[in-house]
Amino acid sequence: MKYKILLLSLPISIFSACSFNSMYLQPTELPEIPPGKEKVSITTKTKNDTTLVEFNTKTLQPTFLKSNKDTINFDFTIESVVFKSTSGNNLNGWLIKPKNLTPTITILHFHGNAGFILSQYQAITPLLNYGFQAFVFDYSGFGFSAGEATRNNVLLDGNSALTYLKSREDVKGTKLVIYGQSLGGHLAAVVAQQRQDDIDALVIEGAFSSHKDIASKTAGIFGRILVSEKYSAFKSIQEYKKPVLVIHSTEDEIIPFKMGQKIFENANAPKEFYEIKKCHICGPEFYADSISQKIINLLSDKGQALPRAERKC
Repeated sequence: MKYKILLLSLPISIFSACSFNSMYLQPTELPEIPPGKEKVSITTKTKNDTTLVEFNTKTLQPTFLKSNKDTINFDFTIESVVFKSTSGNNLNGWLIKPKNLTPTITILHFHGNAGFILSQYQAITPLLNYGFQAFVFDYSGFGFSAGEATRNNVLLDGNSALTYLKSREDVKGTKLVIYGQSLGGHLAAVVAQQRQDDIDALVIEGAFSSHKDIASKTAGIFGRILVSEKYSAFKSIQEYKKPVLVIHSTEDEIIPFKMGQKIFENANAPKEFYEIKKCHICGPEFYADSISQKIINLLSDKGQALPRAERKC
């Protein structure tokens, strides 16, 4: 079974208010696991190879294999967990840690509106070389996460992921940053405003400013009228008081550059806008060093670089 990796795609043909309100979430839903089966295998295309990923059906722990069935050894570890959301659904997440560094900063990653954890985790792993560990998870109805993909559930799930992450002993000694991309960037602004006492900084990349704004891009005034605005990054960012980094590419063909500017203009200091090039939410892939340093600077009281994470022997 092959799954095409998609980070964000908005439909062109919209016929009703219902279809408008469902266009924001397009998850890859995995088949139910047959009773008694120990492993589930998923084949996915990467840049250089076809990768087979075997999931333990009890723990959902992944094992990555090359096309010749050799195990792929990454420079990071993945711990698969299942945690309970206040949406009532069990969610699947991965805590990803660098093998050769002791991280000082934890990133809570909110991914885009399509795919699932297997197609999304690589969007944040380039930062692991700079002293970060990252927690990525699937919203309700995505991947192995139970339930229905709705905007209400996504907001509950984002808050629940933060609550779960803060309960972990290996996170308590680190700075905690929410990093949201695309739909996840919009969500990140809302969760950060609601839970700003629980985080140290916020990063928003390639996000739309509001549901109505992105709907109007797709279908003009009719989109703005038909779509409901359940919550808004544009409004939430005005009440968020901690450090924020807004990243947006001038070459973004999915979310207009001006929407990133709109979020930034309404944010409170301390804040920074990082204008980049390349594709939609490709920042960590092409700008990992500078993005990492900007996050570190945000977390420093004097704007100076914090010490690099300790390298393990």
